Amino acid sequence: MSESQGAGEALEVWIDQDLCTGDGICAQYAPEVFELDIDGLAYVKGSDDELRQSPGATVPVPLPLLTDIVDSVKECPGECIHVRRAADRVEVYGPAAD
Repeated sequence: MSESQGAGEALEVWIDQDLCTGDGICAQYAPEVFELDIDGLAYVKGSDDELRQSPGATVPVPLPLLTDIVDSVKECPGECIHVRRAADRVEVYGPAAD
């Protein structure tokens, strides 16, 4: 693992609602971070439990939930969950990750 991908690095997650299929798999894996809204689409939510509904809105990835969030990324049928480094906004998990 290179220093630019260090385990202690701050990550953030966001959902592209245009691609969301509303399956709710993400909310099953990490209900602390993902939630389906009344419109049937998934959104990220902050530690205050408020949904972030602005397009491209992000929340920090809590390190204890990283595995659950990465599983959500892998299982999402809409391929709409993105995890990126907060420092340089490079996607590390999701459809645009290398």
